[in-house]
Amino acid sequence: MQFTALLHHVTPQLLRESFYALRRDAAVGVDGVTWRDYEQDLTERLNRLHRAVHTGAYRCRPSRRVYIPKADGRQRPLGIASLEDKIVQQAVSTVLSMIYEEDFLGFSYGFRLGRGQHDALDALTVGIKSRHVNWILDADIQSFFDEIDHDWMLKFLKHRIADKRLLRLICKWLKAGVIEDGCRMAAHKGTPQGAVISPLLANIYLHYVLDLWTRQWRQRHARGAMIVVRYADDSVFGFQKEQDAQRFLEDMQARMHKFGLTLNTSKTRLIEFGRFAASNRRRRGAGKPETFDFLGFTHCCGVGRGGQFNVIRLTVKKRMRATLEAIRLELMRRRHHPVPVVGKWLRTVVQGYFAYYAVPTNLYRLGSFRSEVCRAWRHALKRRSQRHRLPWDRFLRLVARYLPGPRKLHPYPEERFYASYPR
Repeated sequence: MQFTALLHHVTPQLLRESFYALRRDAAVGVDGVTWRDYEQDLTERLNRLHRAVHTGAYRCRPSRRVYIPKADGRQRPLGIASLEDKIVQQAVSTVLSMIYEEDFLGFSYGFRLGRGQHDALDALTVGIKSRHVNWILDADIQSFFDEIDHDWMLKFLKHRIADKRLLRLICKWLKAGVIEDGCRMAAHKGTPQGAVISPLLANIYLHYVLDLWTRQWRQRHARGAMIVVRYADDSVFGFQKEQDAQRFLEDMQARMHKFGLTLNTSKTRLIEFGRFAASNRRRRGAGKPETFDFLGFTHCCGVGRGGQFNVIRLTVKKRMRATLEAIRLELMRRRHHPVPVVGKWLRTVVQGYFAYYAVPTNLYRLGSFRSEVCRAWRHALKRRSQRHRLPWDRFLRLVARYLPGPRKLHPYPEERFYASYPR
């Protein structure tokens, strides 16, 4: 069924809710307007924006191009939209999410209501442990957000959306382009990372390109068990038979090529992984099973306390090193600030880090992370002056006062997964 009239749902009240759903401290776009500035005389501004959207007078602005460092040393391009564009995109995303949440498949977890990264991690772990999984395909799409084909994107949207005014709005955002070094560059493909509407558009694109096709492939061609977990453009596929995995990889490459996408050959890997991987490789003299990374965790084949197979999840080392390096630089910048102020800031950073990475099998690496943070803090305190001395007993009292110890903050994957999806 197609929805022929949707724009009337973008009301002044929805625009207000969308405004307050935005981050207060987000970077500004080419308009230079901050969240606090726009909040002044908010009602009049939103009413004017509402009239412009519904009369066709609304004009979106190009995004401001910025780059942020990735964990591997490369730069990730982001597009920062102007504030009014963010508000309208948030409102349209709210309307469209109500439709597409009914269409998206169960193994899609990225940027969806009520689903998060740990839900995807739990589903993957439970799938590997409960199904006959012997091979893992870790698939990475090359520059996905930059390679989305606009024509295909609009065709996919028209399957469900027949409101021409809403489609014109989305087309404006896709074609707006970016401003970099004072020059405007038109956009012929892709959607900017950092735009409010981009996660939803990416999910819609991959729903038609990958999800529906994968479900059909599993029903028609898979000879053994197969599991799928996708978070945005990061996908992990588990197979019982190696022949299924190899054939799926070949068919997936052809499928991606049809829609203007390619797999990153350097990051896409097919590895032997599962409850029998260690014994099979030991029998062949091939060494320990390989590992794969997904959503910040390195997944390893291990053994639980009872001797049964277990999936061990550890913080990805390069991510931990990048975080520690950023903390060291910030501590040196703050070394002359009052110790209680730095201690409270550092406690917030460590608590935020633990809130994501404190899963049951990762406590040893979290302890290493905390130890490195303590070393960096002590180094910064000792550099406050050339004659400064910091006895260990005094420093350990500071650590005990401000830095929390590593402890498990997430349940075991089976507990949360079966609580969310009871059989």
